Amino acid sequence: MNQFYIKSGRFPLRRAQTNALQYLYMIPLRDENPTRRFPFVNYGLIVLNVLVFLWQVSLEPYGEISLYRMALIPLDVTTGFDFGDARAVFTSMFMHAGLAHLLGNMLYLWIFGDNVEDALGHARYLFFYLAGGVAASLTHVFLYPTSQIPTVGASGAIAATLGAYLILYPHRRVVTLIPFGFFIQIARIPASIVLGMWFLLQLFEGTVSLGMAELGGVAFWAHIGGFVFGMLFGPRLRLRERPVLYWDDWGKW
Repeated sequence: MNQFYIKSGRFPLRRAQTNALQYLYMIPLRDENPTRRFPFVNYGLIVLNVLVFLWQVSLEPYGEISLYRMALIPLDVTTGFDFGDARAVFTSMFMHAGLAHLLGNMLYLWIFGDNVEDALGHARYLFFYLAGGVAASLTHVFLYPTSQIPTVGASGAIAATLGAYLILYPHRRVVTLIPFGFFIQIARIPASIVLGMWFLLQLFEGTVSLGMAELGGVAFWAHIGGFVFGMLFGPRLRLRERPVLYWDDWGKW
């Protein structure tokens, strides 16, 4: 899941989530990590993201204007922060600039979010997810305070979930699809490698992007900020007592 800018019609839009092209290198399919609780918060977040996207589609041909108004714009935050900007921090987390953007983000949330919810508990996980999205947005605003490019997408919050998963379950195996040219291999890879490589890719491309003009694309530093937040605070919110019985893992596929 990555954040990226797209240019559509009048408005250059920046997504705070996953770049579909990055899925060509390593595509997680599922993890081998059963949960003990039914992850209704995580499933609820997925449903909410899908419903918001369907609402966006229903607004066409004026959906782009609505998207622009509800997206996070760094310059607005740094030149007179008000209630509308605070609202945009949260509304932007549930909006997506296209179907591929939505599906990429929801894939990662489906695979990794349920286990983080299992470790943190339902209420703490919801708080953590939203706080991670805020941290990701503020990281982007801090590094691009004069940017007028709107940012949308759930990937900042999802990046926080990935960071927490990396610390909580580094040795759990992730069934991953790896394309090699015309050949495809499916391998069971430790989460520390799958998520560690994802983070290193964000860090590399984010560092390179600092020396370039902001023209739109992936908001790498929102991913980085969310991921680091998740690594630092996800484990601190972990519940000490956990249920004995596992939930029958129909949340996996």
